[in-house]
Amino acid sequence: MSKSNDEKSANLFELYAENPDKADEVVFGRETHKDRRGFLRGAGLASMGALIGTAIPFHRNMPAGFIPEALAANPMKIQGKDGLTILNDRPVNAETPAHLLNDDVTPTARHFIRNNGNMPDSMDAGSWKLQVDGLVNNPMTLSISDLKEKFEVVTERLVIECGGNGRAAFKPPARGNQWTLGAVACSEWTGVRLADVLKAAGVKKNVIYTAHEGADTHLSGKEGKLSLSRGVPIDKAMNPHNLIAFGMNGKEIHPMNGAPLRLVVPGWPGSCSQKWLKRIWLRDVVHDGPKMTGTAYRVPGHPVSAGEKVPKEDFEIIQAMPVKSLITTPQTGLTISERSMSVGGHAWAGDNAVAQVDVSIDFGATWSKADLKAPHNPFAWQRWSADIKFPKSGYYEVWARATDDQGRGQPFAIAWNPKGYLNNSMHRISVRVS
Repeated sequence: MSKSNDEKSANLFELYAENPDKADEVVFGRETHKDRRGFLRGAGLASMGALIGTAIPFHRNMPAGFIPEALAANPMKIQGKDGLTILNDRPVNAETPAHLLNDDVTPTARHFIRNNGNMPDSMDAGSWKLQVDGLVNNPMTLSISDLKEKFEVVTERLVIECGGNGRAAFKPPARGNQWTLGAVACSEWTGVRLADVLKAAGVKKNVIYTAHEGADTHLSGKEGKLSLSRGVPIDKAMNPHNLIAFGMNGKEIHPMNGAPLRLVVPGWPGSCSQKWLKRIWLRDVVHDGPKMTGTAYRVPGHPVSAGEKVPKEDFEIIQAMPVKSLITTPQTGLTISERSMSVGGHAWAGDNAVAQVDVSIDFGATWSKADLKAPHNPFAWQRWSADIKFPKSGYYEVWARATDDQGRGQPFAIAWNPKGYLNNSMHRISVRVS
């Protein structure tokens, strides 16, 4: 059973009281017995700055085990984030409850967080450099200013969703972050097209895959060890809606969301959208960086039964995400006195568009077509809404089912797989009519 934020906070403070050095190591990923500054070294300082929301000028004077008052007063809170549920704190991963995702453009404060390692020491946009090399004719090293000056700057609303979103519903359970529904967002991203940068670098004919690297470090603290380095087939990379982004909702990117530069590769697992982007290189083989091999971000190439053991050679890399919908209004558990209400939310479909959303109040016996709007731009989620009438008082469930433009719809049951990926089962909320 997962612990509540209050329980986590209590355990954290107990650990600090009993063993402050160990607490620094557990929470911020740095050994402290060799350096009494504890978590203030390296990535720990960057993490603390992100949590507090500003730099700490006299951080060198802080002893190991010291908890800044800003964190002591608001334990387990993340500066610049509002209402997120924290799943774990090393690395930080947090999701957004469905009813807080009702905006057409997800506010930065409500964009989920998915980290694989320690945040980089520095996220200074002025000195940031992006290296583009590998199998290219013109290797380049670009500053963010270079990107803005040399390439067309565009802004698009783009869905990013963790491949494991919905993992908490798997039975038997699958290991990994126990996301429920909120590891998805559709913020407005500003940057340059990945395809434009690759064209300027000159893609060689034998290229089949990209490789991405970020400035975050491995949780072990081992120098040079990457926490995650994924890539995509070159055909996907050349899609004009992939961005090298330096802006989020009209401002700088939030540190926990990859400041100052990240990839946004919509329609595919969020792990393809490398944060704290430092390097893109092109390869003539499928990229084999951390979390590209084995069973990471892979599913069996054939249907399996729940709990079935699957040989590693049967796993295939996840590409496009499946069709999905979310009920964002009203919040589940609502009690109403009227016998009618409006429901609504969003739907999205990986590389495709959503063609239809239907709703049911009788456990799927009958369905009604919802009103569905076109996306603001390709790869943005689509707003849907419906008016519902209840025949009598009692307990109801509202179910939502999206169907994409290829005729593929959401199932009721989860298509189980060993790693807990791609859960696109129908979303449902409960309503009591008094």
